[in-house]
Amino acid sequence: MMDDQRFATKLTALLIAAVFVAELAVASDLDGRFLQGLGDSHYLRMESETVGRDYHVFVMLPDGYQEHLAQTYPTVYVLDGGALFPLLVSYYQYLNFGEEIPDSIIVGISYGADSYEDGNYRSTDYTAESDEREYWGGASKFQDFLRNEMIPYVESNYRSRRDRRIIFGQSLGGQFVLFTALTKPDLFWGHIASNPALHRNLSFFLQDFESNMSSPVPSKLFVASGSEDNPEFRVPALAWIEHWSSKEVVPWELETMTLEGHSHMSAPPASFRQGMRWLFSRQ
Repeated sequence: MMDDQRFATKLTALLIAAVFVAELAVASDLDGRFLQGLGDSHYLRMESETVGRDYHVFVMLPDGYQEHLAQTYPTVYVLDGGALFPLLVSYYQYLNFGEEIPDSIIVGISYGADSYEDGNYRSTDYTAESDEREYWGGASKFQDFLRNEMIPYVESNYRSRRDRRIIFGQSLGGQFVLFTALTKPDLFWGHIASNPALHRNLSFFLQDFESNMSSPVPSKLFVASGSEDNPEFRVPALAWIEHWSSKEVVPWELETMTLEGHSHMSAPPASFRQGMRWLFSRQ
């Protein structure tokens, strides 16, 4: 009888311990303090008067930002920030630690949704007009949002170098990088276009835009295309590269690169690394 009581007591204690451990193991809301790869990151919701929609904005400040109060920093504006901000910020930490790229501020611009129906308007904001898609063609308005709202906010609230603005975009984001490089080449010092998707409006991007063909301080444009990118995207991207590489006068210093072994979706980190290394080797 005593053995039965002892067994019951031990069993009860074990059950209580198991419940306690289970309580400890229950997931809680994400606490970004323990994701050290995201560094000193901040969030704000920006209401755009230009576009008439809200954007979710993430800002990563480099190590030492709070201590070195006289220092200013290159600033990278990352499109599709909901996905690419955490990816590239974490990668930036490794590259910066290895002294491959300089201390930088990184700004991610996000929609907070995956589908057009839920509010992801990248296929409008990042694109020039296309006869194939009636909802394409909002790049000029999005560019105005960056120029008149996003960039002034960042440069008023953070120690961002106006002469070292950089924009990074992948796929349709890469299309927007080329759009702004062609139409307002002085808005950013550096442009990194990763696997630009020009499959529905290539002809727009082969125009000369004569008014922007000369600049007192040419900006820099890095265009990367994965060797295993879908032909739907790679063929027009290569046509763009061939067209502009053959010209004697272009509004930027241009560098193009094939990312061997990379597909459409695997390329962004490689494009970011190669683009940033090239930009800062040319300053």
